[in-house]
Amino acid sequence: MRNIMFVASETPVAQDSLARLTERYGQVSLDQAQVIVALGGDGLMLATLHRNTGLPVYGMNRGTIGFMMNDFSENDLPDRIARAEPTVTNPLAMLAGSADGREQRALAINEVALLRAGPQAAKLQITVNGRIRMEELVCDGALLCTPAGSTAYNYSAHGPILPMGSDVLALTAIAAFRPRRWRGAILPKSATVRFDVLEPDKRPVMADADSRGVESVQWVEIRSEPAIEHHILFDPGHGLEERLTREQFV
Repeated sequence: MRNIMFVASETPVAQDSLARLTERYGQVSLDQAQVIVALGGDGLMLATLHRNTGLPVYGMNRGTIGFMMNDFSENDLPDRIARAEPTVTNPLAMLAGSADGREQRALAINEVALLRAGPQAAKLQITVNGRIRMEELVCDGALLCTPAGSTAYNYSAHGPILPMGSDVLALTAIAAFRPRRWRGAILPKSATVRFDVLEPDKRPVMADADSRGVESVQWVEIRSEPAIEHHILFDPGHGLEERLTREQFV
């Protein structure tokens, strides 16, 4: 595979790697590319996937954590890409209603989070597939995540790590106060989850879909979007499923 488009974050180390790799392997435009090589961290990987749905993305870590990235090396890149194993993930589709009456849409590869935006805890009502499952959750927030995103914010909030291909989503509370210590639920991938914000003037809430924020939300609906597929390439034996398993034993 020779038609490689390189993208990089703005950090000096990523830009230096970009210069060396394009000199060695060339650079093609997006309409000519067969694969995108992303040089940076997980933030760049998410941004690249959002911008280029359909093309496989092979990441090399030039950031910090790099959970979704492969190890960096300048050598034998076309061969590494040819041998790479694909992981396919579907994003979450968010529809959020704001206080001004507007409705905003966004996609999230990792998670959609509702977060308190003031000094007082949020109050949320949770509905799943049209049925109210929790009348009132008092918390700092709540999130719905995909398996690909389950080791990110979800795991930091003590949510479960979900195996790739498990066809489930994790609904996780962030610092739940009532019900105390409620950790959330595991839902089928086909579920539609709705959060209604209670007392929104007194307890404002914002929604965030992979760092795309919506202020002063009144309600948020989230579902998986099977029509959209993101393809991430990993070196053999170091795919996302292996990383999700390994993360549970550290």
